Amino acid sequence: MLLKLILGTVIGGILGYLYYKKAGCPNGRCKITSNPYNSTIYGALMGFLLSSTL
Repeated sequence: MLLKLILGTVIGGILGYLYYKKAGCPNGRCKITSNPYNSTIYGALMGFLLSSTL
């Protein structure tokens, strides 16, 4: 169970960072995707929540 949560969090963080790199927010107005830290933390949180519900 713990491994699943850790793995989901790490994968979510990686996907959040990749989303920042590929799509991002070029004008800087987006609160989540304009900063790599925010995007990574948001992705990690979503990965954690998704892995905890499965």
